Amino acid sequence: MSLPESGAAIDADAAYRALRNGLAARLARLGASSPAFIGIHSGGAWLAERLARDLGVTDLGFLDISFYRDDFSRVGLHPQVLPTAIPFALDDRVVVLVDDVLYTGRTIRAAMNAIFDFGRPERIELAVLFDRHAPASTPDTRELPVAPSVTGAVIELPAGAHLRLSRAGDGFAATLDAAAVSGLPAAPAA
Repeated sequence: MSLPESGAAIDADAAYRALRNGLAARLARLGASSPAFIGIHSGGAWLAERLARDLGVTDLGFLDISFYRDDFSRVGLHPQVLPTAIPFALDDRVVVLVDDVLYTGRTIRAAMNAIFDFGRPERIELAVLFDRHAPASTPDTRELPVAPSVTGAVIELPAGAHLRLSRAGDGFAATLDAAAVSGLPAAPAA
């Protein structure tokens, strides 16, 4: 397979289907009859909404981790702070934390800190659309020991590359801002 060019589309819907099916199977194995889904703004919020709808989950919350980031003092506050809304109890529940891309692990650490301000879940499952890694020939980019419970696709991107997720009708679109990648599912031709 030839490598996509910068601006290339990636089949985010195929990754979503893999994520949805994997998450349904994982929750069934855990016997989680009433999980709560929490999406990290903004891409994780979109995913959590769609996953909750497709899997029949009624407890859906959204989390903005701006004030929990460990680089807050270095880079400042994100220009658009969004509301956190978790209108249900988390104590002794299976919580599915949803995000679009897992990269360094720092966003997930911040999200878990925020979740514990709302209660003490029985367990936290991490569902990500894309688990991003550096190419094997370069140092690992994961800065914290964070791994997803369920992933839609594992991708390799070089340093400086960015994967952009956006809404596209009832689905998602992912585009790549880099010239060299591998392991990405190409979007079907229109």
